[in-house]
Amino acid sequence: MGQGTLTDRPGAAARDGTVPVTLHVNGEERRLRVDPRTTLLDCLRETLELTGTKKGCDHGQCGAYTVHVNGRRVNSCLTLAVMQDGAAITTIEGLGTPDALHPMQAAVVAYDAYQCGYCTPGQIMSAVALLKEPCGPDDADVKELMSGNLCRCGAYLNIVAAVQQVRRTA
Repeated sequence: MGQGTLTDRPGAAARDGTVPVTLHVNGEERRLRVDPRTTLLDCLRETLELTGTKKGCDHGQCGAYTVHVNGRRVNSCLTLAVMQDGAAITTIEGLGTPDALHPMQAAVVAYDAYQCGYCTPGQIMSAVALLKEPCGPDDADVKELMSGNLCRCGAYLNIVAAVQQVRRTA
C-alpha cells in the first residue's frame, strides 16, 4: 500500500483504508489521502516529494527530519501526518530560495557550517526555531538547544558560529 495520494477519489477510504488530511505546507494547502500510519516525514518526502527533509535514524535521535509545525520545531519522523491535519508546516524548501536565502541559510554557507550536508536541513530548521526560543547568550546555550541535531562530520563549531551570527543581527 502506498504512503498517500494527492487525489481525493470517491470511495477511496472504503477501498484502501486511507484518510483525508489537509496540510498547509510552505504556504500551500495540500489535500491528501494518507494511510493513517504514515509519518509526517514520509508524507513530505514520498507523497509531496519535498525531499529536503532527511530521513536519518527514523527514531527521533538525529534531527535530520526537523520541520516546523505551527512555528515550532518537530521531529517529523515521530509524528503522524494525520495528527497534523490543518497545521501549518514549514520545510527547508519553504525557508528561502537560492536567490533569497533565509539569514540562517546564508550564515551556514558563509561559515562553512556543513560538510556532507545531510544534516544541514535539520540543523537549519532547528536553528531558525531557536531564534524564537529562550536561549542564553553563550555558545554553550546554543549547543544545548541544538543538541537534538547530530552532525557525523563534526561541523558543530561552525554551526554554532552561524547561529550566533544570525542571533547578533536579528
